[in-house]
Amino acid sequence: MRTRLPDFPWDALAPFGEIARAHSGGIIDLSQGTPIDPTPDFIQKAFQEASNSPSYPLTAGTPELRTAIKKWATDRLGATGDFDVLPVIGSKELVAWLPTILESKKVLIPKIAYPTYHVGALIAGAQSIPVEIDATHWPTADLAWLNSPSNPTGRVHSLTEAQQVIAWARRADAILVSDECYLEFDHSATSFSILSQTSADNRNILAVHSLSKRSSMAGYRAAFIVGDSALVAQVREFRKHAGMMVSLPVQKAMTVALGDDVHVAAQRARYNTRRDVLRPALEGAGFRVEFSNSGLYLWCTRDEDAWTSVEWLAQRGILATPGSFYGQDGARFIRLAMTATDAHISEAVERLKA
Repeated sequence: MRTRLPDFPWDALAPFGEIARAHSGGIIDLSQGTPIDPTPDFIQKAFQEASNSPSYPLTAGTPELRTAIKKWATDRLGATGDFDVLPVIGSKELVAWLPTILESKKVLIPKIAYPTYHVGALIAGAQSIPVEIDATHWPTADLAWLNSPSNPTGRVHSLTEAQQVIAWARRADAILVSDECYLEFDHSATSFSILSQTSADNRNILAVHSLSKRSSMAGYRAAFIVGDSALVAQVREFRKHAGMMVSLPVQKAMTVALGDDVHVAAQRARYNTRRDVLRPALEGAGFRVEFSNSGLYLWCTRDEDAWTSVEWLAQRGILATPGSFYGQDGARFIRLAMTATDAHISEAVERLKA
């Protein structure tokens, strides 16, 4: 019998959303990392031009998309050696179902982590074990999740830490999956892909990437995996049987999005500018910001229970996420997303100052 799934965490946040909405100036929702900046026009155009799509799409991806992903993985991630690629229906879907697809029994997840790593293990009927970043003391397992840059903390792993994780995977003959969906949004850090550290030996290693934040395509459900050809083939075969196909218009949009870096740089600048505007106001209100040197979030604390901080902000019309959603080690932290308009970020600053 599968372990009962936990309550959806954001349901617990709903009462604080009501408090924030009651503010005279309305709510400023910084709780979820939901992109609000428009999808670039050239991506929308590719999607629209492929809208006459009467046939089933290829599970493996169109030849053009596969070529685009492989080129991007080589140029941007530094992937070498033999590797394969596969488009998936958003990274959350992949994270939730991968332990089931791989028939995992014991899954290691970061102590402070995206909740779906744990949920994916539960769906698979696997044991979920939170671990510290230092892999030299990890227990044996058949699957481990790495997340750098981290959601929620924005922490970027060091080269040494990444190499220790690879060494663990080699010793344990275990699968290592690196969630790199925030790789494009460095602030004061320098992120890198796990695939750049494998010395062209990609056995048992996968990297997960998403266009949701990179290209403001969250509504398209567009992501992909890169890595060990045998593992990719295993995942692809399962998805063929299960009907897990990325729609053709989305595949066409992904292809053009991966061919352009200009819009990514512009989006990175937006998020980083918002971070630079909001951070001093939070610090002025008594919050201490930790890590937050990459990704879309500010991870901060006033050394009090997270829900106390959430309520304090909600009374000022600002909705934040309690760090406890990401594990007990986050119980005294909150996460604020930069996925709000520049005007809303500026208004949040004024409310914090007041």
